[in-house]
Amino acid sequence: MNENKNNKNKKNGNNSSRLAIGMCIGISIGTAIGVATHNIGLWMPIGLSVGLCLGLVLRHNSENDNEDGTDDKQ
Repeated sequence: MNENKNNKNKKNGNNSSRLAIGMCIGISIGTAIGVATHNIGLWMPIGLSVGLCLGLVLRHNSENDNEDGTDDKQ
């Protein structure tokens, strides 16, 4: 029973980290575009929004892979 809880926590942590990674990538790209165009106030939130969507897609794909039983561990 404890093993099931630990596995569930590990999966949730992995999904949360994918969301955070997507947000970091998005804000980095948004900041770079903002600096290049001298409009950082516009591009940072746009990059954050795009990164959030990217993180949600990564998280959703990860959940589907786990449900199918196709883990990367071989």
